[in-house]
Amino acid sequence: MNPFDGFGISFANPWWLLALLLIPLLSFLKGQRGGAPTVVFSSTEALRTLGDPVRSRKGWFLTGLRFLALACLITALARPQKGHTLKHVEASGIDIMLVLDVSGSMKAEDFTIGSQAAARIDVVKKVTQDFIEARPSDRIGIIAFAGRPYLVSPLTLDHDWLFQNMDRVKIGLVEDGTAIGSAIASACNRLRGDKNAKSRVLILLTDGDNNAGKISPATAAEAAKAVGVKLYAIGAGSDGDAQIPSGQRDMFGRMIYGKVEPLNAEGLKEIADKGGGQFFRATDTRSLESIYKQIDRLERSTFEMKQYREYNDLFAWFIGAGAGLLLLQLVLGQTIWRRLP
Repeated sequence: MNPFDGFGISFANPWWLLALLLIPLLSFLKGQRGGAPTVVFSSTEALRTLGDPVRSRKGWFLTGLRFLALACLITALARPQKGHTLKHVEASGIDIMLVLDVSGSMKAEDFTIGSQAAARIDVVKKVTQDFIEARPSDRIGIIAFAGRPYLVSPLTLDHDWLFQNMDRVKIGLVEDGTAIGSAIASACNRLRGDKNAKSRVLILLTDGDNNAGKISPATAAEAAKAVGVKLYAIGAGSDGDAQIPSGQRDMFGRMIYGKVEPLNAEGLKEIADKGGGQFFRATDTRSLESIYKQIDRLERSTFEMKQYREYNDLFAWFIGAGAGLLLLQLVLGQTIWRRLP
């Protein structure tokens, strides 16, 4: 394991680093032998009072510079390199359009995030984002709809840009209603544009029944199948009577809730059957997450990821540092810390 991996540094000739183990050995041997005498005395007793303990450390400092320079030069021989990885993902050929209901009933708070009650629309956005993150090789687009559909994002591999546009998936941007048929038709027009796609998938998520638009859901589903689009339908909403906050409060300050129309599960199942896909029922957050995972497994395809690594050699910096330390040691040894001849 390379201890420098966290810094993006590797070594082309790492076995040279073993030579660094010689430096402590050389330091020990030099300390045992001591330096060569420059002046010989019969007795050093008279010189002890003339010595300066602080200045005696200067010899060790110069030796330390020499060993540090040697360590830099050895490291240079190991060819340190700083690299970064480039990844290129080949698209799997699967195009997916996510068709999300943003009608007023999606405000119903019968789902949860963690342990807190949450509106359906908030949970749908969170789970949808998790689904997108799990499919980096697919082109994915989003259409939201209420009384009419509108484009959130066209098909794209740039999922970061896709996430930035998720704020457009909100209630109230268009007139209220549930135009399921028009939304399916709009998504199909986006999917049929690329003739090279291996598979085209439409995932419809709604909590109501079609009550707006000029195209019936059954007709739109048949048209989707005719152009090679597989349609999955998800019905979102609890089994019990869900309530939606009205935004108004009673005389005691309590929120007034309205009743949500029940889900037309039979109608969505018919849509999925005509579209050549499947119908799923999501009654809570956990089941919705499970459904997305099932669809993820059903529509899997192999893809190719190519990884490149670019390196910049750093040995010149270590050679420069080693040479600089040797020069500093030489200058200090021949000037202010010069030894007696």
